[in-house]
Amino acid sequence: MRKTALSFMLVILVVFLAACGGKETSSDSKKSNDNGDKITIKFAHSAVESNSRHEAALKFKSLVEEKSNNQITVEVFPNEVLGSEPQMVEGVSFNDIQMVAASTFAQYEPKVDVFGLPFLFETNEQAWEALDGPIGEEVFSGLLDDNLRVLGHFENGFRHVTNNSKPIEKVEDLKGLKIRTPEMPILVSIFESLGSNPTPMAFGELYMALQQGTVDGQENPISNIHATKFYEVQKYLSLTSHSYSPTTVAISDEFWQTLTSEQQEIVQSSLKEASTFHRDLVMKDEETLLKELEKEGMKVNKPDIASFREASKSVYEEYEDTYGKDLIDRILKAQE
Repeated sequence: MRKTALSFMLVILVVFLAACGGKETSSDSKKSNDNGDKITIKFAHSAVESNSRHEAALKFKSLVEEKSNNQITVEVFPNEVLGSEPQMVEGVSFNDIQMVAASTFAQYEPKVDVFGLPFLFETNEQAWEALDGPIGEEVFSGLLDDNLRVLGHFENGFRHVTNNSKPIEKVEDLKGLKIRTPEMPILVSIFESLGSNPTPMAFGELYMALQQGTVDGQENPISNIHATKFYEVQKYLSLTSHSYSPTTVAISDEFWQTLTSEQQEIVQSSLKEASTFHRDLVMKDEETLLKELEKEGMKVNKPDIASFREASKSVYEEYEDTYGKDLIDRILKAQE
């Protein structure tokens, strides 16, 4: 009987030790990519190949591959090849895609759209300071709950209106126009406050919608308007600067945790360099792009935005509960 009991105890001990030996600690998991295996990052975005955003993505690819001695390979998927922006963001949340550059994250954390409030910023530099500082870190950290770790922000810039009916000189000129917006609640609210009929749709569907007259106009930064050749299907460009729109770059946190500290530093530092490259490129090219748009036949005007500011004040009240009055006030105060 003693012998049986002893044998039984030995079996239990062996099973226990085997189980312990088979467990991978968090430290082991952290180093799971530290064995020389090749790592592939799928990086998706919605812009066409001629857009400066794609140039920035390729810059990021080049930096990562160079710094990692090609241990990390970056595959860039532009032009909504992997789905619309919300679908790509969802892909990163599910860890099906490793990285995305997009503007549509509010479905996971509504506060991230606070930076798009109408006429919140007067300069790009003000926007960058808010995004890159403690306030931006605080706001975007909420996305971690959905496996979205924000690494930084590419430039998108101030948004402007194009249409085929007339130059937009005052807010009344927008009344009744069907304006396409991204699938972002804050932009829908802005155009409702300005008296138009906002129509959210995927960016990849927009050119044809403009061509077929499904919508009267759209709103986008100058670089997007130029790169997508909206001048072929839109006559008027009005420089309203009604909202600032960053392109936020996020990585799957599940994937991030499999990288070693050194690999994380390579990805993070490369993204920072690519973001600076993109911001500099957009700022440098904007005047040139405007001249090219005029050369292609677009009529460019700069409206008096006082009436737009006044009409869109209601958007601040509408989103006070969503973003928090304290957060909005802190962003405004930081610009003083």
